[in-house]
Amino acid sequence: MSTHKTDKELAFLHDLFVATDWGERFAQLVDEHMKLPTKGRALYVGSGTGGHAIALQERAADLKFLCIEETEEYLELARAKATVVKDAAEFRQGRLDQLELEDNQFDFVIGDGSMADISRIPAMLAEMVRVAKPGATVALSLATAGSFGEFFSLYWEVLHNCGLSGHESSVEELITELMTTSELAGLAEHEGLEEVASWSRIEEFTFDSGERFLNSPLISDFLMNRWLEFIPEESRECVRQAIPGVVNDDRHEAEFTLSVKATVVTGRKGRSN
Repeated sequence: MSTHKTDKELAFLHDLFVATDWGERFAQLVDEHMKLPTKGRALYVGSGTGGHAIALQERAADLKFLCIEETEEYLELARAKATVVKDAAEFRQGRLDQLELEDNQFDFVIGDGSMADISRIPAMLAEMVRVAKPGATVALSLATAGSFGEFFSLYWEVLHNCGLSGHESSVEELITELMTTSELAGLAEHEGLEEVASWSRIEEFTFDSGERFLNSPLISDFLMNRWLEFIPEESRECVRQAIPGVVNDDRHEAEFTLSVKATVVTGRKGRSN
């Protein structure tokens, strides 16, 4: 059964269970393909509870990070971590898709859109490009098309079991709203980035039962919120209760695997922008 959690509780859950598993996989992909400038100013958009941003700041030489995050409770945890680090990054509250920053300021801009509403990604990337200096590298990570297929393929059965068969088109929208890597690259080019490149890797999250899947903080407190948005509120508990049984029937005593296509797209802001 779902219970309401405070923003502070959600921040701790994010820090303990999401940033340390989900977040680290996206961070590793970024680290493998990004080279930091040796000096200047860097911006991290969507820095969460700060783990990756602090790690990047520690590796930087004369590069100073400003980190923007919307959730104040996330920022409190990030700032607490930063107090024990020499030359710590600065953490500031702000909208990810409406940055209160001047144009052409940063020598490197990175954004984590892996937990952002997909509808906000175009504006988020546009803002990242706007505040980057001409010639600066801009990088954005997010989950792309092909993610969550194992759950989405079972979702129709869950809805049928709860008498919600009229919502199949909404499940289809969950599937199709995820950008393909080519769509993401096209968006980057549309925003004026040059030398656009992307890298993807399939990440697998495994659960030994339907109950473990549903009760995982990553699923129950974060991803499931988006997946239940179109369900009438009075029916959401039925859906939650139906998920474990459907998952268990599908896995046949094996682990249930949720696959995520982690992607990072990069480009260089044109000198004429």
